[in-house]
Amino acid sequence: MYSILRHLVNNNELHAKWLNTLSFMENAGARKISLCEHPTNVDIIQLKHAAEEHRHAYYLKKQIGKINSHSCLTYNNNELLAANATRYYLHALDIQTCRYLKENFQLKGSALKYAAYLFVTYAIEVRADELYPRYQEVLTEQNHKVMVKSIIVEEEGHLEEMIQQLNTFHTDWERHSIPILASEQKLFDDWITVIEKEIFHA
Repeated sequence: MYSILRHLVNNNELHAKWLNTLSFMENAGARKISLCEHPTNVDIIQLKHAAEEHRHAYYLKKQIGKINSHSCLTYNNNELLAANATRYYLHALDIQTCRYLKENFQLKGSALKYAAYLFVTYAIEVRADELYPRYQEVLTEQNHKVMVKSIIVEEEGHLEEMIQQLNTFHTDWERHSIPILASEQKLFDDWITVIEKEIFHA
């Protein structure tokens, strides 16, 4: 992962696409959180998460301007890294999580949506808590103008909040999170493999 991040940071075109890809994923996450909202019983933490994920997407887009103000203006495939895998990642995790929750909790409708929000967001926050600090480490090493420190702080807070919500949802949630985290790990590994092939063997 370190060699991939260094390669990305040292190539302006690829770095802009990397930031845009992260922005797309933050935006996709925010939109999924909003779709999981109950029509009336909306938790304030859920609103906070959606707002902050949208802000992360905006912040990452703004960071692209430090590299090239005319680059990656949209989320079109040619402005993303591993475009198909990027679009598939969160959607696939959501589907796999819903399937697991249906089988193990017999949930449906808004209850299933909310449970999926809890477990998918938890898995993504665990990933963010690993990925963003590693990315920032490379940025700091390179004395780069781009920074993601503010996102790191907020993602740490999100993870703590998701754990609190999951504790309320089910006493044995950690056991149920294991297969969901395994699904996320597989999707992440596949995503990184496609990015690696794209940037080193294009």
